[in-house]
Amino acid sequence: MKAHNFSRRAVLSSAIGGAFGAGAFFDPGVMAAQSVGVKRNDLPDLTIKEIKVYVTDLANVHRLNSTETGELISVVTQSGIEGNYTLGDRNRTEGWLNWAKSALIGKSVIDLLPTIAGTSGMKASGGFDASPRRRPGTANIAPPPAGPGMGPAFGGAAVAGSGLQTRGGGSWPNFYTAAADVCLWDILGKAVNRPIYKILQGGSQAKDRLMAYASSQHLAAIEDYVPDVLSAKQQGYKAYKIHPGSGQHTTGPEIPTYLGHMEEIRQVRKAAGDEYVLMHDPVQRYNRFEALAVGRLLDELDYAWFEDPIRTTDEEGLIELGKKLDLPLHVGEFLYSIADFAEYIKHDALGVVRLIADNVGGISGSMRVGLLADAHGLECAPHNWGNVLDLAVHFHVELALPNVFWFEMPFPAEYTDRPYFKYKFRIDSEGYVPAPTEPGLGYPIDRDELDKVTRQILR
Repeated sequence: MKAHNFSRRAVLSSAIGGAFGAGAFFDPGVMAAQSVGVKRNDLPDLTIKEIKVYVTDLANVHRLNSTETGELISVVTQSGIEGNYTLGDRNRTEGWLNWAKSALIGKSVIDLLPTIAGTSGMKASGGFDASPRRRPGTANIAPPPAGPGMGPAFGGAAVAGSGLQTRGGGSWPNFYTAAADVCLWDILGKAVNRPIYKILQGGSQAKDRLMAYASSQHLAAIEDYVPDVLSAKQQGYKAYKIHPGSGQHTTGPEIPTYLGHMEEIRQVRKAAGDEYVLMHDPVQRYNRFEALAVGRLLDELDYAWFEDPIRTTDEEGLIELGKKLDLPLHVGEFLYSIADFAEYIKHDALGVVRLIADNVGGISGSMRVGLLADAHGLECAPHNWGNVLDLAVHFHVELALPNVFWFEMPFPAEYTDRPYFKYKFRIDSEGYVPAPTEPGLGYPIDRDELDKVTRQILR
């Protein structure tokens, strides 16, 4: 019997109404102080005094996300502690500096953190498309200005006449507040000299490493995947995920894409061996018929999971697909509010909860989604795909949550490197990624190298 096949309706309302109420999830200041045995009032002055953006040169960098802009944001407190994050991994977030100066300067990190991403989000009438979800005047943090490059959550009121509003104010996705949330956690960790994951309360003792799997690029041809999986296996990875490409051979007539993907699935299993852990992620490319055909082959060949097989908006299709397949469906990268995650869990439209921190409120929102999954007996699998800080953010969440077991490593791993970080995400001899030991996000900036690649500093 499939582990994800039972109903979760009976426990949903109590889980949401308790630990996941907006703004009531935690007091980060208390958590940080308790982690080092002091009182909240003993923390340094964490009032924000300065906001900066380092605009860096990406000319010699492999961008895993096409929207990455090279902007490294900086939030500095009165006590001189700096928090950082990079913009553009999910959305260009234009105008973040002006928004941040208005929303953050003069306010304390420990006052901002409980509320800056404290919204449950709501499903708009147009579907799961991140439509505007806030009423004018209800947001805890000033909304960003509308403008090009921003998600559709910005620049409008809630759907007229719908009555939709969030319990905590704000809206998901809000890439402005999500980026700020990460910086604030970075500051808080540095204030108590602890990595963020050792402050987060995830319901279990924090882990000190995670097993990594190699997550492939979307390769050009069917024949490219066997050399890729064999390279990952030779380097020590214990698992490999296919991101299928065009589904075509290097030569010969064109074939249906999903059939080409099925060839890749067969070839990779044969090359990797019967006991090697394999996964498949077409990133919503299939229709229902194609997804069922591919999924049945994945079941036959003992693949570990099937990720985003069809459009996430097709909730009914995901429910039906889950009933017909044995392996779990990983879904959630294209959900943008805790309310939407709750509905998909309630309806058994997923088997494992995926999330992207930038989409769900940064570290704070990611913890809420991860613990919602755990309350329903589900694994959580955050999405690691980007630069050093993008991986770092998800890694802290993964280390803190009790229901995360894998670290997704973009393959080749050097695509995640950035010149102003000495640390490079790599696996150890046993296939694990070790937890950071430095405070905050845990990967200090090399200021000399940052100076070399900085084209402009915006203040």
